[in-house]
Amino acid sequence: MAALLRSRLTDWTVVVPLLAVLVLLGSWGRELPGALVVVVAVFLAGAVLAAVHQAEVVAHRVGEPYGSLVLAVAVTVIEVALIVTLMISGPEKTQSLARDTVFAAVMITCNGILGLSLLLTALRRRVAVFNPEGTGGALATVVTLATLSLVIPSFTTSRPGPQFSPAQLAFAAFASLALYGLFVLVQTGRHRDYFLPMTSDGRVIDAEEHAFPPSNRTALTSLGLLMVALVAVVGLAKTVSPAIEAGVEAANLPPSFVGVVIALLVLLPETLAAARAARRDRVQISLNLALGSAMASIGLTIPAIALASIWLDGPLLLGLGGTQLALLALTAVTGVLTVVPGRATLLQGGVHLVLLAAFVFLAASP
Repeated sequence: MAALLRSRLTDWTVVVPLLAVLVLLGSWGRELPGALVVVVAVFLAGAVLAAVHQAEVVAHRVGEPYGSLVLAVAVTVIEVALIVTLMISGPEKTQSLARDTVFAAVMITCNGILGLSLLLTALRRRVAVFNPEGTGGALATVVTLATLSLVIPSFTTSRPGPQFSPAQLAFAAFASLALYGLFVLVQTGRHRDYFLPMTSDGRVIDAEEHAFPPSNRTALTSLGLLMVALVAVVGLAKTVSPAIEAGVEAANLPPSFVGVVIALLVLLPETLAAARAARRDRVQISLNLALGSAMASIGLTIPAIALASIWLDGPLLLGLGGTQLALLALTAVTGVLTVVPGRATLLQGGVHLVLLAAFVFLAASP
């Protein structure tokens, strides 16, 4: 028992979050030189990876599809906190940050994570097999949420520019929460089997049938460490945010690219988790992570930003531009064609990854 305790205390996923909190306390409110920014960034990346590891432990304990839900919500909490803290620190420069970050998250999850997962599975098994009922329902929810929150503001007339009126923003926030809550009820309730992994012959299997779940004590410990890691991630991200903005400006990239950087940072651990699941022939879990993260990104971020807008100065720009609308429409159509058959090959994975590359390129060179 003593050896097990020592092993647990020296595990990097335990040590890194604690050290990250110490780094946060030492750097908070200070203007950091370049070398210290690098140190903070290293601990920020370590805290993100540790947070996802602890979330996966909790996820393993509660099983699928609850596990994917835990991980998606944990990552979205990080995203929301980063957006709000950056908007508070510089409201005049971050009026479109929520839109840019949420849209980037949708493109990364629905094209990057989804495409990578299909590609890895198809390379291993030639054909990736998943449940079209659950995956299709998730994709439909993502498209509906994205349209209500990111497309409609570009066409409303109550306010000038791509923004909602207070009443419209309140409706979008309520609709986002309602749709996300309804999906969670379906995913964890009467249609739970739609979101479990499948064999090549269509048999639903339990994701945990080949691995013993951790004990309640281990899961609770991981939950506590997850909270510590999330606090460290949010605080350290706030500390390095000036460096991120300065780096984007120095590279002559548009200010909106800050949202892409945030989404890439936040979704990196989600991508790693989905890739691991795909390599274990659990592509359904990968798709749950991808679409669940996109859904949570919109369904939780928009209500949080709507609430924060009460005390934030300046307009909240949510409507997408013409290029972004075209990419979202293409992603939706391609996603439907990928999901409906319930089977995908290298081609579908490659198509989605090319769409992600097009998004990143056009975000850097609009």
